[in-house]
Amino acid sequence: MANSLPMTLQVYRRASALAAPLVGPVTGRRLKQGKEDPARLGERRGIAGVARPDGPLIWIHGASVGEVLAAAGLIERLREFNVRILLTSGTVTSAAIAAKRFPPDVIHQYVPFDSPRFVARFLDHWQPGLALFIESDLWPNLLLSSAERRIPMVLINGRMSPRSFPRWRRAPGTISTLLGCFDLCLAQSDLDAERFSALGCPNVVTSGNLKLDVAAPPADPVRLDELGRAVQERNVIVAASTHPGEEEIIGDAHRRLAASIPSLLSVIVPRHPKRGIAIARMLAASGLRVAVRSQNELPSAHTDIYIADTIGELGLFYRLAPVVFMGGSLVAHGGQNPIEAIKLGAAILHGPHVFNFTEIYQSLDEVGGALCAADGEHFVKLLAHLSCNPIARQQVVAAAERVMARLGGALGKTLGALEPYLLQLRLERVAADA
Repeated sequence: MANSLPMTLQVYRRASALAAPLVGPVTGRRLKQGKEDPARLGERRGIAGVARPDGPLIWIHGASVGEVLAAAGLIERLREFNVRILLTSGTVTSAAIAAKRFPPDVIHQYVPFDSPRFVARFLDHWQPGLALFIESDLWPNLLLSSAERRIPMVLINGRMSPRSFPRWRRAPGTISTLLGCFDLCLAQSDLDAERFSALGCPNVVTSGNLKLDVAAPPADPVRLDELGRAVQERNVIVAASTHPGEEEIIGDAHRRLAASIPSLLSVIVPRHPKRGIAIARMLAASGLRVAVRSQNELPSAHTDIYIADTIGELGLFYRLAPVVFMGGSLVAHGGQNPIEAIKLGAAILHGPHVFNFTEIYQSLDEVGGALCAADGEHFVKLLAHLSCNPIARQQVVAAAERVMARLGGALGKTLGALEPYLLQLRLERVAADA
């Protein structure tokens, strides 16, 4: 296969092999930035942290938190087939979410760096019977080496963004070879399916977006009760998964609305929790009274802004907030997934930059299932409208719930498409037991 690869991939494989010794310095820098787990660095070199369990094993790979959460319902259903699940991802935050969200029999490992030696070590150990890649995290050595070992591979919840599509079209041989490694591509939408087909994917089916079928995020009942008693009857808004530049807008909005909504409490959940302390200092310097969750602080009756800089606790705050602003949308990041907040009954507010979830937000906005703020000034007006008008909030929530009911069903379609592969694993298990 190596000799038949496009020159781009031949060069990449050679370069990534030669670059393996540089992993040490790169990892050291990432450790200082908090992007690696010092106790699990071996996994990045393909050295397994645990033994491989006996029997059929399905390997599921997602880049980060969003992909890991999208797979939650699928993982739950796959466990019913008497197979073991290996889940890989590449970020510290996603590893923490996996530990909180999934039962102990779901094995999480960090995906190895994309060097042929590390990938081979990883595959030698785990020997998956089926590999499911979520959305579009296409590492060449990981895909090519798996294909060379004839591991069945399916791209699930496939997404080809409007940014990535034109870039890949400039390298048609490279992308068609990578996509050709997949037996099947299950695309989120008809538009994604068209893009994957245009890039050379041989077998594409539209199955829908798994993120629409995720369950509501859990919440620890003791912590929920504790937080509820601290908040009491205050008017709570949550800014979820915020990015740099948005916290200033939220702080300004709070100052402007506090006079007309005296009980207002704004909760900021930064997309990257390590930014929490810096956000708190910035807002406190502007005169706002701030409490920080990572410092074991609870909001008091006098707190203006509560910084929820912990991992895996969005379920707590969504349950307390009738209005949720989805971050990454007032700045040009592309927006965050609103589905979990909708499933817990929140009215959704977002900015104009939602290209990461175009179809979802378009469907919501068209029927009033979410409100779009064009800029910071408009954001303040819409926030006041939703906070002070329970009838308007309920109309937004009801419209969003209708959209979720109409667009759901991806989990069932995905399981149906995977059924032949699951049957093959079952037959292999029976043959091994015999």
